[in-house]
Amino acid sequence: MSQTPRQVLILVENLPVPLDRRVWLEATSLTEAGYEVSVICPTGRGWDAPYEEIEGVHIYRFPEPPEAHSGALAYAREWGGALIHMMRLSRKVRAERGFQVIHGCNPPDLLFLVALPWRLRGVRYLFDHHDVCPELFEAKFGKRGLLYRAMRLFERMTFALADVSIATNESFREIAIRRGKMAPEDVFVVRSAPRVDKFVPAQVERPEDDPLRFGYVGVIGQQEGMDLLVEAAEHLVQRLDRRHVHFDIVGFGPHLDTVRADVTARGLDPWFTFHGPLYNEDLLAVLNRIDIGVAPDPKNAMNDISTMNKIMEYMTLEKASVQFDLKEGRASAGEAGLYARANDPKDFAAQMAALIDAPEQRAEMGRLGRARVLDNLSWTHSAPRLIAAYERIFSKLR
Repeated sequence: MSQTPRQVLILVENLPVPLDRRVWLEATSLTEAGYEVSVICPTGRGWDAPYEEIEGVHIYRFPEPPEAHSGALAYAREWGGALIHMMRLSRKVRAERGFQVIHGCNPPDLLFLVALPWRLRGVRYLFDHHDVCPELFEAKFGKRGLLYRAMRLFERMTFALADVSIATNESFREIAIRRGKMAPEDVFVVRSAPRVDKFVPAQVERPEDDPLRFGYVGVIGQQEGMDLLVEAAEHLVQRLDRRHVHFDIVGFGPHLDTVRADVTARGLDPWFTFHGPLYNEDLLAVLNRIDIGVAPDPKNAMNDISTMNKIMEYMTLEKASVQFDLKEGRASAGEAGLYARANDPKDFAAQMAALIDAPEQRAEMGRLGRARVLDNLSWTHSAPRLIAAYERIFSKLR
């Protein structure tokens, strides 16, 4: 008698798949392990087909909701519309493919509402804790209040419904156990990290007069510290007189136009290139061309305990990095990074200048970073923990 296939439905609200690199690694790793995987996510960034199958993953997309920047009504429109589409598509996936587990990737911490009706029918819920949403709210708006308290309530309800939770680092695991009241044996650390077989260091041909290049990859939003990076670049170029440099900025986000305007207002256009979103070989070409990666995420309650994907990608490609001194940032990079005083753009510029002047140190930091990834932090080490989390949740179906 053949076994019933293990079928999984992954929910993502804020990015299309496969653009969401962590979710794509999870989905393809589960497929490789014999699971049947469906994903519900928004359209956007060129991923506009309402349905397609890629590498065995069945992707169902709903129209991209307008991204909220402020105000309860704006967030209600974004999240409410997305949840309605997810509920609709979950019925479609159930009829066409089936699922025994729903895997919800926050933000927001409201995806449990999609899982709840299915939970009453015996489907299990796995919470994939990408962001600490209460701290994210505080970081974006600089205050607490009624909406912050609502975020804490949604977080608590999410953990209460979850049978298993996966955390991106030990700080998030502690939150799941302490704030979420989850049993330690139901919380698994699955770190975000690139596949080392795809993120491969490579020599890129550069002209002899090519400037030293700093690189940034990621979201360009309110809480990513791009204003601090631009201010640091101005100090580096105009005050520290390091003019033979260039900043390659890869990514998209709601504050891209604001950041570009800031660069122009400071007279820095000759030192910046905004590449927009890049993927696969195009992304690797830019990142392999840079000399130093930068992560200007400011120190706050959220960033201090968050693992930044860009740091892991710089390390995997043997790039030294500069970042503010964050708890989990230091836990990831160790000796592969230099750490500026919290939210101090002048000290950030000083750390960049220090690496400009120390090419041998840069090279050694790059080697140490890739070794850290290969030894402990790559997706090769994370994938077995993901599968262990799934073994745990499927054991609860018996």
